[in-house]
Amino acid sequence: MAEIQDISTAQQKRRASLLKRANVIGLGIGYKETAGKSTDELSLMVLVREKEELKALSKKDIVPGTIDGVQTDVLKVGKVVAYHSTRERHRPAFPGVSIGHFAAYAGTFGMVVRDAVTKERLILSNNHILANCNNAQAGDLILQPAPADGGKPGFDDFARLVRFIKLKYDGAEPDKESEKKCLISEILSALLNIVPALFGSGTRFVAVKKQPMNDLDAALGRPLNENDISEDIMDIGSVTGITEASAGMQVKKSGRTTGLTSGTVKVINGEMPIDYAGDRKAYFQHQILTGDMTEPGDSGSILLDQHNRAVGLLCGGSQYVSVFNPITVVKQYLNFEI
Repeated sequence: MAEIQDISTAQQKRRASLLKRANVIGLGIGYKETAGKSTDELSLMVLVREKEELKALSKKDIVPGTIDGVQTDVLKVGKVVAYHSTRERHRPAFPGVSIGHFAAYAGTFGMVVRDAVTKERLILSNNHILANCNNAQAGDLILQPAPADGGKPGFDDFARLVRFIKLKYDGAEPDKESEKKCLISEILSALLNIVPALFGSGTRFVAVKKQPMNDLDAALGRPLNENDISEDIMDIGSVTGITEASAGMQVKKSGRTTGLTSGTVKVINGEMPIDYAGDRKAYFQHQILTGDMTEPGDSGSILLDQHNRAVGLLCGGSQYVSVFNPITVVKQYLNFEI
């Protein structure tokens, strides 16, 4: 059995020739594995990105079973990258990291989009992340990292709020448009009730107030410096386009809290209430539901299919499901391009 010194000598002597072989990225010393189980035999470990079948390799790229009397073993290590913390300050910052309105908690920088009119690059996330649940106005400061992750105004200034779609909460005061519709409905009901009253009928028409529904929880920010944003999503890469969700679709996302996770679309065209801070509730329609693949702080993450096409924008979840706004709807409301 070879000693560590013997293997180390072979490693030094054969490094150049071994690293020239296709797929080989490194060398080391470790215990040989057979059928997936470690043995007690020390070997020269040849590190490869992918493990190929021998018949797929040219003769010059095959790693010999022994080198200088020392056993070899091939270990798949994939592409090795430096790990980044999603909650730290990044310049440039990339989608998947912590971001938030200066008075909000923390969420996720979803992706970079372009304004459909000006073509400027903008940051996409949620209303409740960038616009503090409607309690903001255009021009408000956005921090990276978010306040909950140590972001401080004056030190971590990152972007300014551009526009957002207001959330409609259950039981909240209706806006002017909703008030106008309710008034028209009440007037029509009163007019229709004149006829049964004239004929002595007890039948009456009643104006029913509709439940306010939301299609999305979304907002856009403008980076303070164009060079401070990267378009590649952390651990995923570039977005290749957009597509509609379908039941059974295999999907993934990269978020501030849970990083890269994957799942399956379980429901499309979903309707349900989502609870917000301050005991507020908002009802949503046309939503995408996946299995549980997110946690608080992941809000704003982009849902993608296996071809890196954007599918949805994460707005909430539970211990059982994650809820996403369809990206096609978000794009339409906020008037941007990818």
